[in-house]
This record gives sequence, structure tokens and C-alpha cells, in this order.
Amino acid sequence: MRLKKTLASIGLVAAAALALSACNSGTPGDNSGDTDPSGGDTSSTLWEVATDVSLDGSPTFDKMQERGSVIIGVKEDQPGLGYLDNVTGERTGFDVDIARWIAASLGFDEDQIEYKAIASANREQALMNGDVDYYVGTYSITDKRKEDISFAGPYFITGQGLLVRAGDTDYQSLDELDGKTVCSATGSTPIQNIKENYPGINTEEFDLYSACVESLLNNQVDAVTTDQAILIGYAAQDPDNLMVTTGPLMTEERYGVGIPKDDTVLQTHINDLFTDGGTIWQGIFDQNLGGSGITVEQPAVDPV
Repeated sequence: MRLKKTLASIGLVAAAALALSACNSGTPGDNSGDTDPSGGDTSSTLWEVATDVSLDGSPTFDKMQERGSVIIGVKEDQPGLGYLDNVTGERTGFDVDIARWIAASLGFDEDQIEYKAIASANREQALMNGDVDYYVGTYSITDKRKEDISFAGPYFITGQGLLVRAGDTDYQSLDELDGKTVCSATGSTPIQNIKENYPGINTEEFDLYSACVESLLNNQVDAVTTDQAILIGYAAQDPDNLMVTTGPLMTEERYGVGIPKDDTVLQTHINDLFTDGGTIWQGIFDQNLGGSGITVEQPAVDPV
């Protein structure tokens, strides 16, 4: 169930990490020297493609081998995390590179990867239907989702925050948005949190967070809420018009890799990859989100 030939890492390490503070404002750094719109330089190679991979007992891996490719569910509207440049066709972001790293550990190079953009509300069904082999895209691990699928990880921990128009200091938390309109993605845990715990807040929902951000810029909603990591990416992309509030994070979101239900062999493989690959994980973070001004520690994975 392990690699016959160990995945070789190339030693690229970046700055030391500090724990993500619940009160971190996520002030964007200077990204003037970056080479992609998500704020990170992903040109450096952090891993090699493994050879002679064997994952006996993983039906998902067997399908990949039969097909000769891997199909990965992703987001493509989240700068710094999962972003597709519609002009160049280039995919960038922390989640995208995590997905590529996993694919490489399974023996698949970039030209053997098919990416599928899946909306938040459709992720479990895509995995259950076999439309994707695994999903990496700000996918919070929850007990409800684990009824239908399994997760590897977590590989990142963040929490629910707020994005507002730059200079708008009236709203620092959901408690101050009673009677206002807050936008988030359909099916996401943040929108569910508002509906269940903040009945005085009006909600607006779209399939894509980018549509929420556009509504915010057009003064159609008062705030956008989702995981702070996502919001920081948008604020870093447009700091003149957007900012992340300095209020405390409202939840803890543990991002995992969504995989088909009960494929414990694939789950163990990915968990081992994360556990043994701290240097690569840090390199991926620094290249994609390091310029945002926040630093985090890699979390320990959950036991299988």
C-alpha cells in the first residue's frame, strides 16, 4: 500500500511559520514581484513524479491506472487557493499544488491530470458518482459529509471570517450585521452557520465566491463570509477595494482531500504523504499564500 519507490523531494524550504491567529487581519503583502494572479510564484519544482506505484486494495487508484490519468475536482475562482486564468489557461494556488503533489505521488505527471471545476454544493455527489477521483478545494471536513465520502488530512486549518469593502469598519463580526445582507457559496458551511445561528441576517447565495465578491463591490451585499484563507486571497488581489475584517474567526474549518467513501488505502497513502512531506507542504504554502502576510503551521492528519 506504500510506494515501491519513495517519492523524492527537492529541498526547497521557506521562512519559519507562526500559528494562524484568530485575530489576524490577513493584511496582504506586496505581491508586485509575483508571477501569477493568485499572488504566488509556482514556477519552482517541489516534488518528482513517483514511479512503480502500488496501492493494492484501492479501487480509486485502480480506475486511475486503467484510465492512465487522474481526474481531480477543484475550485477555479479562489485566488491563491484554486484559480484559473481564463486568458492563459494556467491553474495556480495552494489547493491546486496540493492536488498536483498528490497526483505526482501516485505516478501522474501534469499532462496526465484532468481538472474538473465542481461547485461546493455538488462535491459529495461528484465523488459518489465517480466523476472525480479526489477533490481538493477548500473542502471542510464535517461529520455530515463523512456520511457520504471520506477525507484525507486535514492539510490546512482556517476559520470563517468576513470580507467587506475597503474602509468599511462598521462590520467586524456577524453580530454586527443584523438586518444586513451577507453572501456566501451555496452549500458551504459558512452560509449554513448564518442560517442556523444568525436569523436576523439576510443571506445571498451563489455557486461561486467570485459572484459574491462582485456583488460586494457593486454594493448589492454588505459582506462576504467564508473561510478567511479564501477571503485573504480576494483582498490581496484587490486591496484598494476589499479588506478582511480584524474580528475573531467564527469557526474552525479543517480542509481535507475528499475521496470516495471507505477507500482507506488511498486515504492512508495521502495522509502518509502529508506526514512525511512537511518541507514540500511548506514550500507550496510559501509560494502561493506566503505573500498574503499570514503564516501557518501544517496540521497533523487525522487517524484513519
